[in-house]
Amino acid sequence: MTSHTPVHRLEPLSLSTALASFDAVWSPRIVAHVNDYDVRVAKAGGEHVWHVHDDTDEFFLVLEGELEIALREPSGERTVILPKGSVFVVPRGTEHRPAAREGTSLLLFEPTGTLSVGDRHDEVPDHVDATTGHALQT
Repeated sequence: MTSHTPVHRLEPLSLSTALASFDAVWSPRIVAHVNDYDVRVAKAGGEHVWHVHDDTDEFFLVLEGELEIALREPSGERTVILPKGSVFVVPRGTEHRPAAREGTSLLLFEPTGTLSVGDRHDEVPDHVDATTGHALQT
């Protein structure tokens, strides 16, 4: 199965099991496919990279831990803090940089084929995976 193959599971999938199946941070795994969207889980630790998605919003749900998202908006720079259970949508065209301490896990909704570092980004550090999502190996 490639990262572009829709994921339609015939049985329920535990997100805890999915997250336990890999260790890499900022390297999302595709757990399901809904219409033209991937449902991805990811572990987060340290800073991601400043990036922007020109044509799509980005949905974040914090499953464990806490996520900070720095935003560069026309009115200036600000940071939103998302504790466990919080959701936030970064609007398309907004430059942003997620950051987290160890132990943070996320659920993301993104159009299939969306690159994790957006359409435009700073230099990608070694701990960030520039991917359209990996197939989940459970």
